[in-house]
Amino acid sequence: MPSPQQARAQASAITSGKAAPEAEVSPSAQLRTLFDRPRLSPGQRRIAQYLIEHITEAAFLSITDLADRVGVSQPSVTRFASAVGFSGYPALREKLQSIALGTLAGGPAEENQGNELQAAVDAEIENLENLRRDFADPNLVIDIGRKLSSSTPLTVLGLRISVSLAEYFAYAARRIHPDVRLVTRGGSVAYDALLQSREAGGTWVLAFSMPRHAQETLTAVRVARGAGLKVALITDLALGPLADEADVAFATGTGSRLVFDSYAAPGVMCSALLQAMTDADPERTQARLEEYEQVADQHQFFLRD
Repeated sequence: MPSPQQARAQASAITSGKAAPEAEVSPSAQLRTLFDRPRLSPGQRRIAQYLIEHITEAAFLSITDLADRVGVSQPSVTRFASAVGFSGYPALREKLQSIALGTLAGGPAEENQGNELQAAVDAEIENLENLRRDFADPNLVIDIGRKLSSSTPLTVLGLRISVSLAEYFAYAARRIHPDVRLVTRGGSVAYDALLQSREAGGTWVLAFSMPRHAQETLTAVRVARGAGLKVALITDLALGPLADEADVAFATGTGSRLVFDSYAAPGVMCSALLQAMTDADPERTQARLEEYEQVADQHQFFLRD
């Protein structure tokens, strides 16, 4: 992804009728843009990281040698090439070689581009900036927070990699809501929990679905809808089968630069909905928080500063 300075230079070149030269974008930035696919598996991201870090050498490796260097199978390399938009490894290698030859010919210096960890932070900053723009109109968050607050019980669904976000939300929501039910197992266990929640008077489910999206999450969302529950979804994509099934979807970008995703923007989205729930019923919120603090002090839940 080009830096802000590069983006401004490219925009200036466009308005003056001149195309910005390819060489202005560093090799690592070109590769990060090429490989920036949130649906890559952890193994595929290992391949991407190796190529970014060793572009001048890796671009000329055979598929066997590259697989050995990364510690994956040859079919994994082939699947990676397909996942990033190429017909196979030879087509990907041709692209890598064109980037590498530009570097060897004296392309832009990398010293100011930052390392891979800094690039991951930069990507998350961009996700947060996008979320900030979405919050310019907070009405949808406020409305859904009110509806989640009034759903008793409130069911929170998160399967596989999405469990951590669901657990965080449910832990905090229990401080301000009298009946929060957390579902972190799919299949018939999830079906039972969703059906029981509806029978108990629940009206809403808050579901989380982060890449790679689980088929069982889609099935559980459909079960919830079929039972008469409404579904609010926090995910990374505004389009797709999960978003289509939900009553409302909050699309927040995930950090996909490293082997495993990071969730800065989804975490803020959770806190925003929790804030909306506290504001929806301030008297209940205050009473429950005061009661919890009394219990916490009585049983010494936390270390004293």
